[in-house]
Amino acid sequence: MKLELSNINQLNDILDLVNLAYRGNKGWTTEADIVDGARTSTRAIRHAIEDPRSHLLVYTENGDLRSCICLYPKSDKAYIGLFAVHPGAQGKGIGTQILATAEAYATTNLGLSKYVMAVISQRVELICYYERRGYVRSENIEPYPVHLDAGIPKTDRLTIEYLEKNV
Repeated sequence: MKLELSNINQLNDILDLVNLAYRGNKGWTTEADIVDGARTSTRAIRHAIEDPRSHLLVYTENGDLRSCICLYPKSDKAYIGLFAVHPGAQGKGIGTQILATAEAYATTNLGLSKYVMAVISQRVELICYYERRGYVRSENIEPYPVHLDAGIPKTDRLTIEYLEKNV
């Protein structure tokens, strides 16, 4: 599976993909039942593309954007975010391949073998997905980050927790 660094011309496609995957009404990654509003913004995607420390990787199939994932090195870890697979491509193993390829990219190109991601704690099926891929719960749980403009929780009890993987 080949991932490529994104470019500014893909900004709107990446924005649409992430919002569709997380706030649309199809696919198993949707959070529409627990969070209102957009998952990300033009500003956040632009920052991920233009920040020289950020590695926003994309996977295209027949010219169509099917997946994206962002790696952000910090200290000795690669922080993973903006990981999305188009709902029409979910359930076919693409996400598993994208994640493994991104981890290999972080190790090979960034010299990092520790990965961290934040997941909504109430998304048990998503946490289980990552646990099957070697991630473990860090017990670091925080309130949902409304200040990051990632949507408005439909309940005040929504939290995020960090999952980690060491290779």
